[in-house]
Amino acid sequence: MRTRLVVSLLLASTLVDSVVAQDPAGPVPAALIDTLDWRLVGPFRGGRCAAVCGVVGDRDTYYMGTAGGGVWKTTDAGERWDNISDGFFGGSIGAVAVAPSDADVIYVGGGEKTVRGNVSSGDGVWKSTDAGETWSFVGLPESRHVSRIRVHPDDPDVAYAAVMGHISGPNEERGVYRTRDGGETWQRVLFVNAHAGAVDLCLSPDDPQTLYATTWRILRTPYSLESGGDGSGLWKSTDGGDTWDALHDRDGMPEGTLGISGISASPAEPSRVYAQIEAEDGGLFRSDDAGETWERVNEERSLRQRAWYYTRVFTDPKDADTVYVLNVGMHRSTDGGESFARLRPPHGDNHDLWIDPRDPDRMIQSNDGGANVSTDGGRTWSRQSNQPTAQFYRITVDDDRPYRIYGAQQDNSTVR
Repeated sequence: MRTRLVVSLLLASTLVDSVVAQDPAGPVPAALIDTLDWRLVGPFRGGRCAAVCGVVGDRDTYYMGTAGGGVWKTTDAGERWDNISDGFFGGSIGAVAVAPSDADVIYVGGGEKTVRGNVSSGDGVWKSTDAGETWSFVGLPESRHVSRIRVHPDDPDVAYAAVMGHISGPNEERGVYRTRDGGETWQRVLFVNAHAGAVDLCLSPDDPQTLYATTWRILRTPYSLESGGDGSGLWKSTDGGDTWDALHDRDGMPEGTLGISGISASPAEPSRVYAQIEAEDGGLFRSDDAGETWERVNEERSLRQRAWYYTRVFTDPKDADTVYVLNVGMHRSTDGGESFARLRPPHGDNHDLWIDPRDPDRMIQSNDGGANVSTDGGRTWSRQSNQPTAQFYRITVDDDRPYRIYGAQQDNSTVR
């Protein structure tokens, strides 16, 4: 009995020594990896989406950039979504733009502007010339967070990028960048300082040489958030970005520290410009003279709460008095911003909106539950239960047979 016990202990000791001798942080043997295959197990319910875009002249094709799953495309108005960035790039997407003059040309910027404590960054700008079949990297590797891309209405090689830069510290690759050769080279045309990047950008509908941009001083760490300060402001260029004038010092603008701002010029009346501004006396501001003077038309808290996470404004292409402001809710005004009614997309926490310039009833909207298409002005929306784009902060399995998988999805509870 004693001999058998000694032999067993020696064998156990040898096995333990063998296991300990292996480096637990070392690579898994290829022979084991080669026996495994990845498969999608869901769940098919959308996660946070910060960038969407439609195609002028194509009522069924839309794109969305997700918080952690790359770029997706639908060709049936949201009934089915397919990933088109896998194998090229992926991760967090901050901007998606289709060239108005050539629907095959798409620009994508990495790194969303919704700077949560767990936000992930991107690696620059990617471009497709075949409607998303293939992609090429076209620069700005240190941009980290590209929150807007706008393409010239007549020339797909001319594009502008609003670059936030490193949100956890200073860097030089931030501001507004311009390319005139399809992304081969980029020129920084608006730079305020190394702590403030560009966060919103729009081209005047009647003159692509006129641009509006907003800059934002933001410092985000895993344990802190500072929004606003030196470098935050609103800007205008009338020469394609060569020179810029400040708008935040004009009559009617709020005084004191500015934070994040969203800006949009009306296609129906280009001299009408809306700006949603984070400030102590912030809110929705309107200019009827192309930014020369401003008036605060709405200070409702529902439009400006948790400003760093939202602060987006969009104008109806046919009616200058119709304006949308995105926040926890999706809000629409038909009286120039003085009052708002709430629309009801499938999920809250709203981040982006694209409206068809030819048909204002056709739009795509994004939120913390995915992307939704509407063809009736926001009365009804396509579903989100067909988008496997959830962010899971924790996953685990139990000891049942077969085992069950549990996950806690951002903003969508825990599922099994």
